[in-house]
Amino acid sequence: MKPPEPFTWFIDRSLGRKIAVDLRAAGFHVEEHSAHFADDAPDVEWLGEVGRRGWVVLTKDKAVRRNALELATILESGVACFSLGHGNLKAEQMARAFVAARRRMEKTLRRFESPMTAAVTATGRVRVLMVKGLVLSQPRDIK
Repeated sequence: MKPPEPFTWFIDRSLGRKIAVDLRAAGFHVEEHSAHFADDAPDVEWLGEVGRRGWVVLTKDKAVRRNALELATILESGVACFSLGHGNLKAEQMARAFVAARRRMEKTLRRFESPMTAAVTATGRVRVLMVKGLVLSQPRDIK
């Protein structure tokens, strides 16, 4: 399944409020974690609901795609998830990375079925890591 267009980008609590503001200013349709879930909501709770709504997850928490319970929720709920490769960037740098990656992220969402995960670099490159629950032996860079 592919997320509906126009895409709705869900900002994980790990990214913070400033990113949502910056992404909205860049034309992204954004939903913030705090508008829908408690700050301490378990990742499996919000991942499941975000997947059911067809929203695309943006995060810096790489554990979301590695933790067994969270990965199972991604698979069960059909989540499309893009995570920053470097979580130690400042808010402005993270926002710039997602803005620079937008065209590639949208291309990825149109090309591949969910559930899927991809990494986003600080310069906006996108590397698909998992598609339809299958980990790619050779991650695919999106041009």
